[in-house]
Amino acid sequence: MNRRRHAPDDDPADDFGAFRQALEAAGVRRIRTNRADTGKPRPAVADKAARRKAAVESQTLNTTGRTSDGRVEAVRPSEYLEFSVPDLPWRTLSQLKRGKTGWQAGLDLHGYTLEEARLELESFLRDAAGQGLRCVIVVHGKAWGATADFPVLKSHTNAWLREWPGVLAFCSATDVDGGTGAVYVLLRRAARG
Repeated sequence: MNRRRHAPDDDPADDFGAFRQALEAAGVRRIRTNRADTGKPRPAVADKAARRKAAVESQTLNTTGRTSDGRVEAVRPSEYLEFSVPDLPWRTLSQLKRGKTGWQAGLDLHGYTLEEARLELESFLRDAAGQGLRCVIVVHGKAWGATADFPVLKSHTNAWLREWPGVLAFCSATDVDGGTGAVYVLLRRAARG
C-alpha cells in the first residue's frame, strides 16, 4: 500500500486535474494561508512579548492581591459551600465532602478584619502551595458582620477561594471540623520539573 499522498497534476485527462481546472474556471482561488482573517491587524512582535511577560508575571506565586476586595454574594450562616473546577474527578470531590481527604494545615480567620483576613488567606494559600500541601482547612466562622446583615468573612472566603488559581475545590467541613463555619480546600499539585 502506498502511503504517499497522490500529487495531482494539471493534466486534464486526470480526474484531479480536470477538477482543479473546473474550479479555476469558476473563479475559485487557492487558499494561501490557514489563518482566519479577523479583519483586525495582527499585533506586532513587541506586543506579543509584552503580553507574554505580563501573563508570566501574573502567574507567579509572589503576586499579591489575587483576590478581589469588592462586593460579594452574601451567604447564610448555615449555608453549605461547595465549588470545584469542571474537570475534577467525582470521586475526589466526594472524598473531600465526606472529610476523607486529610487536611495538612489550617487557618483560623476569627478576629481578623476583612482586609487582614484576605491577606492572611492569600499568604496561607501561597505557603501551602509552596510546601506542596494537597488539602487545607480554613475556618471562617458564621458570625454576622458588625455593619452587615450576613456573615462577612464566610461570604468573602467563598468568593476569594473561587478566584484563587491554585484551588481545585472547596466545600464546607464535616461537623467534626467545624461544619458550615469552615471549609476544606483542595489545592492544585505543584508542577514538578
